[in-house]
Amino acid sequence: MKDRFKRRAYVLSALILILTLIFLVKLFTIQVVDSTYKDIAKKIAVKKIKLYPNRGLIYDRNGELLVYNQAIYDILVIPRQIDHLDTTLFCDIFGISRETFNQKLEKASKDLFYYTPSEFIKQAPAEKYALFLEHSAKFSGFYGETRTIRKYTHPVAAHILGDVGEVDSTDIKASDNYYEPRDYAGKSGLEKLYDDELRGSRGYKYVFVDKYNKEQGRFNEGMNDSIPSQGANLATTLDIKLQAYGEKLLQNKVGSIVAIEPQSGEVLALVSSPNFDPNLLCGAERGKNYTLLAQDPLKPLFNRAVMAQYPPGSIFKPLTAAIALQEGAIQENFPYYCTTLYSIPGYTLHCSHSHPAASKVQEGIQHSCNPYFWQTFRNTLDLGKYKNTGESYAAWYAYTKQFGLGDILGIDMLSEKPGNIPSPEYYNDLYGAGRWKALTIISLAIGQGEILLTPLQMANLYATFANRGYYISPHLVKTINGEKNVTPVKYETGIDAANFDIIAEGLALVVEEGTARRSKIPNLTFGGKTGTAQNPQGDDHSIFAGFAPVENPQIAIAVVVENAGGGSRYAAPIASLMAEMYMHDSIADSRLYFEQSIIETNLTDPEEKEELIP
Repeated sequence: MKDRFKRRAYVLSALILILTLIFLVKLFTIQVVDSTYKDIAKKIAVKKIKLYPNRGLIYDRNGELLVYNQAIYDILVIPRQIDHLDTTLFCDIFGISRETFNQKLEKASKDLFYYTPSEFIKQAPAEKYALFLEHSAKFSGFYGETRTIRKYTHPVAAHILGDVGEVDSTDIKASDNYYEPRDYAGKSGLEKLYDDELRGSRGYKYVFVDKYNKEQGRFNEGMNDSIPSQGANLATTLDIKLQAYGEKLLQNKVGSIVAIEPQSGEVLALVSSPNFDPNLLCGAERGKNYTLLAQDPLKPLFNRAVMAQYPPGSIFKPLTAAIALQEGAIQENFPYYCTTLYSIPGYTLHCSHSHPAASKVQEGIQHSCNPYFWQTFRNTLDLGKYKNTGESYAAWYAYTKQFGLGDILGIDMLSEKPGNIPSPEYYNDLYGAGRWKALTIISLAIGQGEILLTPLQMANLYATFANRGYYISPHLVKTINGEKNVTPVKYETGIDAANFDIIAEGLALVVEEGTARRSKIPNLTFGGKTGTAQNPQGDDHSIFAGFAPVENPQIAIAVVVENAGGGSRYAAPIASLMAEMYMHDSIADSRLYFEQSIIETNLTDPEEKEELIP
């Protein structure tokens, strides 16, 4: 019995040995002798290729293309796959030295990059990329990838449109990991705020590749592929011609212009100066150019139109009058004789200039009389229907908030600042409850003291005057893929339209016969108010806000020119030129010299600073 089991064991062992030998011989034949399977193996490496979507286009209000896509070409490398590389030809094609090539390859060969793709040449020109593809068989381990970058058709509106750049870890996390390293995303402006809509969705395709990374066919007949979806197109509210004109008028000046269509809240132009060509932040030079802009002492990256905060000065006076009229503190024919002095207990305030006596509100606005509005403010707080100054000021403060002042207006820009209207609590903390009066805070009447407004808020204030008592939330994007972006919100101020008619008459007098009379526009009624914002760091800021035509306003506008003196010198002329260009599509021959003098004035160089017009 024992011998029989032994014989069975020998037979089984012999069979196993024979089968093992057969397997080894077959394996040797496949791997060494027969090249058929080797050739197949070369072709069955499956590569996942990311398909980038076309980012959505951006247009102005008239269908003018503002932002489009341009193809770029990156060269990637997988060091493990490099074999018989023609380094000299590679360096010649891309214009790099052998030393640079070796440094890049050494960096790419570290850690996981040895087995995975890493960027070797970024944003290669199209002609160099074509040469690379032509000789790709000599560059095993290297392959190309096509993507797009943004291009801007006009060298303007950089602060609005924003820019697109390579993502960082913060961008990836904020996108719920939609983005991956080396992807591009919106970094500022509309590009960032509307990134989810503009970016679209990527796709993928799976292909067989050989050892040279050349495609050898679709994997699984394309059943696993997905098609990229193009991003949505944006139609903005901007009039790009008006925007470009505003940037031209503000060249060599520091300041901003904001123009709004009052009835819709659509922003027609939003200029911050100094500005820059948005194309500077595209392509391979983006990082270098951004650093240069960030180091510029005039801060061109700072969007003054929505971020800078100024005392509004005299452009605030019409609001002081409107609240007083609504509260019954004054009537339309409220007179005040100005002796250029305004005496209050302890000291005397001075009017800024000599002028005729104001017999009514319209003339007070026309002559921009400080004592007139100091007295108007005192009447509002001291002669009203409230128990004390604290209560009357709380009511005054509530009116200002209904104009959107001191708050963020909600324009579709991420960088908007709120400005400041001091609250009753602020003064209670500062002076003690019940220990301050109208005279304590009298400077608020003329837009000084703690009041700060952004140029956007100034323009929106005058859009409210233009609409005779309401404003529509200002916004920059009209439609997304043809669909209305949002329904703008209408905000009522609680002040009767009849009171705003009085204000509008006064603003028209300012341009016709008052401080802005040099800025009259032929064949167009234009109303507004000049202002001078006190600046402890240097010369005062020139401010103007207004609207046109006075009877049926189509544009409301605010202009700030820093360190430029009174509002009539620079801000009012610039505002009038903007309004004229928008309404008439040209500047009257009689005003061309006026226009040219504005354009040529350089206020950034103290040696070239000069008066506007004698």
